[in-house]
Amino acid sequence: MKLTTTTQVSVDGVMQGPGVPVAGVAERGVFERGGWAHFDNEAGTVMDEIYQRADAFLFGRRTYEMFARSWGAWPDPGDSPIWKALNTQPKYVASTTLTDPRWTKTTVLSGDVAAAVRELKAKPGGELQVHGSGVLFRWLLDNHLVDEMNLFTFPVVVGQGTRLFPDSGRDRALELVESRATSSGVTIQIYRPTGRPQYANPTQT
Repeated sequence: MKLTTTTQVSVDGVMQGPGVPVAGVAERGVFERGGWAHFDNEAGTVMDEIYQRADAFLFGRRTYEMFARSWGAWPDPGDSPIWKALNTQPKYVASTTLTDPRWTKTTVLSGDVAAAVRELKAKPGGELQVHGSGVLFRWLLDNHLVDEMNLFTFPVVVGQGTRLFPDSGRDRALELVESRATSSGVTIQIYRPTGRPQYANPTQT
């Protein structure tokens, strides 16, 4: 399976609480600007198509618990590709603290996560998808386990909140595979990691 990530970000790189206001973890305080990602029909269709390609999901604990309380608790609306995928496909959670997942078809990965993810990727199928899960996403990227990144950028500056990438970290080059913009200004890019960037040589004096 190809491991793909899908992330919703603001123009200033915030990924926290795109759908609804959520409480942050203690060290981050309370995030009061949730609900900034507004999908138009085209962006919604692209997101539906992404979920329809999923053969399995991989989550960090916080995102898993948020999804379980929402998508995992809502009754089947009968017309949602996202609900259908999340409630019928296998779900894997990278966590050392989650011990009793209640959402059906959930497996906790608490040992050697890198080995477990490589084993999952070796299975037949289309996509092993990661949605949200910022800490897990960065760890997967640092360990060269991400094959493609879907990035939905919404035309808003949130001004606070957890960002997809911190102020400092590893550098990496990306190949742009596809790009589009919707009528309301949502841009959707697909990237493939290609290693480290090339930098210009410093001026010799």
